[in-house]
Amino acid sequence: MRKSVYANYPSFIRTSREISNLEGELVSLKNLLSSRANIIHGIADGVRVENLHDGTDYSKDDSIDFDDREPTKFDNWLSKYMENLEVLLAERRVDEALAALNEGESIADEEAKIHKSLTPSALLSLQNSILQNRQKLADQLAEATCQASTNGFELRSSVQAMKKLGDGPRAHTLLLKSHERKLNKNVQIIHPSNTSHGAAYTTTLSHLVFSTIAQAANDSLAIFNDEPAFTSELVTWAIKQTEAFALLMKKNVIAAPAASGCLRVVSECVHICLGHCLLLEDRGLALCPTLLKIFRPFLEQALNANLKRIDLSTAAIAAADDWSLSYSPVSGLHWGGSVSGGTTSQQKLSSSAHRFNTMVQELCEDIGSLEILQLSEQALEGILQSFNSYVNMMINAFPGSMETENLEGSGRRIVNMAESETQQIALLANALLLADELLPRATLKLSSTNRSDDPSRRGSDKHNRPPEQRELKRRLQRLVDQLRDSFCRQHALELIFTDDGGVRLNADLYLIMDEGRDEPEWFPSPVYQELFVKLTRVASIASDMFVGRERFATILLMRLTETVILWLSDDQSFWDEIEAGPKPLGPLGLQQFYLDMEFVILFSSQGRYLSRNLHQVMKNIIGRAIEAVQANKIDPYSVLPDDEWFADVAQIAIKMLTGKANFENGERDMSSPTASVSARSASSVHSHGSN
Repeated sequence: MRKSVYANYPSFIRTSREISNLEGELVSLKNLLSSRANIIHGIADGVRVENLHDGTDYSKDDSIDFDDREPTKFDNWLSKYMENLEVLLAERRVDEALAALNEGESIADEEAKIHKSLTPSALLSLQNSILQNRQKLADQLAEATCQASTNGFELRSSVQAMKKLGDGPRAHTLLLKSHERKLNKNVQIIHPSNTSHGAAYTTTLSHLVFSTIAQAANDSLAIFNDEPAFTSELVTWAIKQTEAFALLMKKNVIAAPAASGCLRVVSECVHICLGHCLLLEDRGLALCPTLLKIFRPFLEQALNANLKRIDLSTAAIAAADDWSLSYSPVSGLHWGGSVSGGTTSQQKLSSSAHRFNTMVQELCEDIGSLEILQLSEQALEGILQSFNSYVNMMINAFPGSMETENLEGSGRRIVNMAESETQQIALLANALLLADELLPRATLKLSSTNRSDDPSRRGSDKHNRPPEQRELKRRLQRLVDQLRDSFCRQHALELIFTDDGGVRLNADLYLIMDEGRDEPEWFPSPVYQELFVKLTRVASIASDMFVGRERFATILLMRLTETVILWLSDDQSFWDEIEAGPKPLGPLGLQQFYLDMEFVILFSSQGRYLSRNLHQVMKNIIGRAIEAVQANKIDPYSVLPDDEWFADVAQIAIKMLTGKANFENGERDMSSPTASVSARSASSVHSHGSN
């Protein structure tokens, strides 16, 4: 309702002024008509007196002088009254002059309504004299309010007297003008200072302006109560002073820091101003919207410049980041820590992630102190965009990224390559910790409803997050998923393709097996051996980096495995050769394909990253390969060993690849299906494992 009232204030004030002016014109018209009526009555009485004949013959003595008659009792009183009134006005004895004027008005009213002993002309003379002296006293009082030497008590006394004289509108205007003159004089004395980034100047000026407005409001309310016309004028005047103050702050303090992105300086100054401004709301003056109307564009400018600075600063460090995780190098700042039992534990990030986190934390602190500005939504969106830029930089840090062009002038960020798997998984650790913990914790500062100093409530924050926090978490997680998918895509491509662009995972891998005459050496194909070794290595690194976030490590391994298998499932050229190629898939090729898939199922199951989707896809492609053999008039089940055979071979392969196989006791059954694993295969396996 208050917003609606203030939104229509110009119309309300304009109407009030028009009504006030109309009232003044009506009073003037009434006085004019009264004066004209008195003149007419006086003329009429004079004519009747001249026409009266009391029997006396004046024709005999035309030299009779009516001025020689004795003054009446009223004439004597009137003379003394006017003389006394002139003395009181000359000596500026306001209260006594007011009493005398009121006395004269009472006598005039009694004579006009009760006694009627005065002629209309005499009564009119008395009334005009009182009116003239009222105006003279009002002018004296108005002149006094304009004097620089007039103190607050004298000002209120003069305005109060003018109101009693019936000159309330002018008195109220002069009251406000007097406060404005003193304010402008004091403002000129205060000079901007570069110390404390203008905070001292802001505090002094803000206190001066709003204390003056508060004093003016107190004086207005004490003298004129809450009459709508005067209240409207007070609000208009207060808004005008607030606008002038805000423009002065803009010129001397806010504009330059806002342009350079110094959000903390801008927010600190605005916070000081709003603090003083809010104190006036108890007096019915809601001036914060006026301040925010002028300050908000500069805060938005500072926010955008700050976000841009975060991007540039993070990119500059990412260009030389070695992508090794460490604790924050900034002592005393524990942005990534959690306090429990009086101890502080920090999380590890790379140098660019530390810089990104620190700057975002500072940004949220600055914006969070200005809840009234309602910049939370804009700040959240900006943080999301900055995190998106940082994630894109980390995606470009993958050596196999198709978007990476570390060339100046290319329009892309120059970023240091993450060559090793440890460095690449560190990229994922950066993104995960920021998205899962640090950024959500930072953005809680943007809303007062989400901040609490009560430790008992901190534990429940995770379950009581508002909808915007949950949406933020979802959007952050999607960006992390993009980075994770880029990691999986790169490593899948390294497995599937050779350095010169050839395809390692092709149909010939299985089609050529039925061309030989000797029994094959049954062991998983090299590409799946490398997949297992890579997954084992990634799992080992992830277990160290994702402590407490094992679920993410599991999903990472699951997605990497799925990426390879789904590529195989969707590779139409592979299946065209298997199903309709010039060389059909034979029993041995089917057996090798079946072994490869069972090998993947086994090690992913043991590693607990075999998803239902992955398991179903692998069963589907096994079934598709069996159907391809059946299409060639071959019963696949007659040539395929039992499931236990595949499980045994796959299990021994896992042991050999991990270096846990032990055949030194000589008890190995040479008639088993795995007896054909040659020393050459074993050596090749270990060579892949060492890579």
